[in-house]
Amino acid sequence: MNNFDYEVAGSVEEAVGKSTFIAGGTNLLDLLKYNLESVETLVDINSLDSAITQIETGILLGALATNADTAYHPLIEQNYPLLSKAILAGASGQIRNMATNGGNLLQRTRCYYFYDAHAPCNKRVPGSGCSAINGNNRIMAILGTSEHCIAVFPSDMCVALAALDAVVNIAGPNGNRKLNFADFHRLPGDTPHLDNNLLAGELITGIELPKKGFAKNYSYLKLRDRNSYAFALISVATGLDIENGIIKEARIALGGVAHKPWRVKAAEDYLAGKQPDEANFAAAAEIILQGAIGFEHNEFKIELAKRAIIRNGMMALDPSTQLPGAQPSA
Repeated sequence: MNNFDYEVAGSVEEAVGKSTFIAGGTNLLDLLKYNLESVETLVDINSLDSAITQIETGILLGALATNADTAYHPLIEQNYPLLSKAILAGASGQIRNMATNGGNLLQRTRCYYFYDAHAPCNKRVPGSGCSAINGNNRIMAILGTSEHCIAVFPSDMCVALAALDAVVNIAGPNGNRKLNFADFHRLPGDTPHLDNNLLAGELITGIELPKKGFAKNYSYLKLRDRNSYAFALISVATGLDIENGIIKEARIALGGVAHKPWRVKAAEDYLAGKQPDEANFAAAAEIILQGAIGFEHNEFKIELAKRAIIRNGMMALDPSTQLPGAQPSA
């Protein structure tokens, strides 16, 4: 870890325009300790707004609210149980007590080679190569990859936010702006070192949840190698709006498959007007996984994702059946 200056920002106005922010620090401190990231000035933003409040268009999550406070907040548990379940499927209880909502969006990939400072990695050192493509790629991406990077984005919370059509509130040197969640994270392309579309000096100030929370028919399924403190091989967030036994609207987002939460509108449109049964979820899964490419050790994830989509769709019909994949990580 290099030496750096430390400042405390008392307001958003004091923080914007500066370089590296720290709140919970649950990922950033790892990156600093491994010398994977270096900073000149670390700006502590823990005194900024952490409220979770009702607004005219839905709910506003303060960027500084912790993942635990968000998951167990009555407004979230009642109106957005899909988000609550997704958060509780991630990390550990201790980490959720520290990690913030804004920080969750900004965490880096858990690719083994990214965290090995001696391994070539285009995400860490652009132009150095991708060790994962011909290496141990069991956890890597099967959708949206490029010849430069096959890393996955690790968040559980963000998979649910993608399904809910959240909006990210951003403050920056040139003013405030809103970014649809689908546009927040990036695919690797030829710039895999860029994880998202935040500009220099910009700060996430909040996350807006639209009123529609799919509180009646929802499910979050996380498939992983162990039940606690493990990142998803495949995760699925499903929200359904069902009327008279017919799907009016469907939302399906995948985690563990790409450089960002993965949604395919054509699959959701296919389900609209159809019965919520295994055959239709299977057809939607085929649409979602179109173009998926497996590598030596992770080709199994293509079939695993299809089966997870079907299973999660059926569990969304009765959320009480969400066992065991949606139980909180210990």
